Amino acid sequence: MSFIIGVRFAEVGKIYYFDPGKLELQLDDKVIVETARGVEFGEVVLAPREVEESQVTKPLKKVLRKADERDLKKIEANKQKEREAFRTCSERIAKHKMDMKLIDVEYTFDGNKIIFYFTAEGRVDFRELVKDLASVFKTRIELRQIGVRDEAKKIGGLGPCGRPCCCSAFLGDFQPVSIKMAKEQNLSLSPTKISGLCGRLMCCLNYEQEHYHDMCRKLPRVGHAVKTPDGPGEVADANALTGKVKVKMPLEDGTFEFVVYDHSEIRVKDAGPRKGKKKEGKETAADREIKSPEGK
Repeated sequence: MSFIIGVRFAEVGKIYYFDPGKLELQLDDKVIVETARGVEFGEVVLAPREVEESQVTKPLKKVLRKADERDLKKIEANKQKEREAFRTCSERIAKHKMDMKLIDVEYTFDGNKIIFYFTAEGRVDFRELVKDLASVFKTRIELRQIGVRDEAKKIGGLGPCGRPCCCSAFLGDFQPVSIKMAKEQNLSLSPTKISGLCGRLMCCLNYEQEHYHDMCRKLPRVGHAVKTPDGPGEVADANALTGKVKVKMPLEDGTFEFVVYDHSEIRVKDAGPRKGKKKEGKETAADREIKSPEGK
């Protein structure tokens, strides 16, 4: 077991594990930690605890100290510098006539590096821009191209539901989303209905997918013949949320009525062997004849 705390560097970002050492830390404490990028400022979002070794990426870096008033003032100063750097970089992009869109600027805590996040349709040769920015800021410059989902996460906005985007409100990381999820949830496949601000499939399709996936395995498909407490029928509709199945029941006068059952009350009739597959059984004389050399 490893003793760790969870630290987040952005308001809504990934949680990274650190070794608290002998420091007594609590939730919401501001800390200074050592990272691969250098010294960084973060916030404790997971209280000290023990986790399995398999959940920790070795070597586990240490928390240097709790942040003090001077560190907080430095963070505020960095934010002011980021606004100025954003304006300066935007001017340089226009000057070089580059086909790219600046999204965000981030100063490392110690000021040794400035990271510029941008989006572009394809690859961008920004070597001249980097030289220009380095001559202005006199520090290390990194230009990082991000995707449209990361852009939506950084900028934020309102989703089709009218609420703030999940990615900018509470999602620490993106999870894979596929069109198969929309199909299993019986949603409209129109891109305008299932796409978020970023133009990609909405992250919320993943929230109930596990339930839909389990129910789809339990529920009979539309058109299947089933046995019900009232006799045989045919599945007309199945609701994965409620677990109810609407069955088309034949009447004596040749008409039909629709009756709703719980999925546990009905049983799918045996459809028999699939087409194209031979029914397993004893080998026939014809089969033996085909296998014999004389039959070639």
